[in-house]
Amino acid sequence: MSALLHPVITQIGQIILGKQQQIKLTIACLLARGHILIEDLPGVGKTTLAHALARSLGLDFQRIQFTSDLLPADIVGVTVFDRENSGFNFHPGPVFSQVILADEVNRATPKAQSALLEAMEEHQVTVDGNTRPLPEPFFVIATQNPSHQVGTFPLPESQLDRFLMRIHLGYPDAGAERELLEGRERRDMIDDLPPVITPDDLVSLQKQVRKVYTAPALIDYLQAVLAFTRNSSDYVSGLSPRAGLYLLNAARAWAFMDGRKKVIPEDIQAVLPSVVSHRLSPINGYASLPGMDLSERLIEEVAIP
Repeated sequence: MSALLHPVITQIGQIILGKQQQIKLTIACLLARGHILIEDLPGVGKTTLAHALARSLGLDFQRIQFTSDLLPADIVGVTVFDRENSGFNFHPGPVFSQVILADEVNRATPKAQSALLEAMEEHQVTVDGNTRPLPEPFFVIATQNPSHQVGTFPLPESQLDRFLMRIHLGYPDAGAERELLEGRERRDMIDDLPPVITPDDLVSLQKQVRKVYTAPALIDYLQAVLAFTRNSSDYVSGLSPRAGLYLLNAARAWAFMDGRKKVIPEDIQAVLPSVVSHRLSPINGYASLPGMDLSERLIEEVAIP
């Protein structure tokens, strides 16, 4: 693993106990310049993970609490007339930060949810005809309650597709939960976390991830995975070309985190569940869990060249 990233994962692991895989996936998503959706029940550590990540990486952090009365201007900002200067001044919204926690994103209306679309895809926002760039790095961590809970608005497919990964944390095991109960308050621990790397270091790592080598045989395997989903009658629709690019970028990040300069099929298999879980649906309806059975079938059915 990269010497810069190991202490980051270790430090976050002291806050989020027993969730090493989810922590690594979140960092891989950031290295791949994607965004992540964390779907789970309230109280399992979604917000805590976002706070710990931002503190450990030394990044500016803003939390946006999505509610049914949230307006797009509450996210991107608003232009206000200044009488003293006889002109309009732009007041930037919380989206102008390096790490955004979109908390309970599916409790806001679709109009408010869509305010994140341009920011997530283009790393910029347009307000009153003026386009303003967002800071680098820019990372959105959205949390989502299960759709069966009262007061939720399911995210449309177009917005779901903007998230490179979707993960769930789940309950901790007995040992981790006991350590949590007997230990310090997590919020106090987060306040004491020092930055482990700088934002410039992170941008440099993101650039290195893009240079991780992918052999032609690896691309063959990736295309075979995409083709299987498109030709199978078990799915509502297959994976898009953008999903293929996201899968490749995530695999590059995973290989980089393991200290390798080229991608192997196991890297694709490691990130596959989190990348395809919100993009594939069985023809007979949505799975009860985030698509783990679908990804496992892909790994079993598609042969490695």
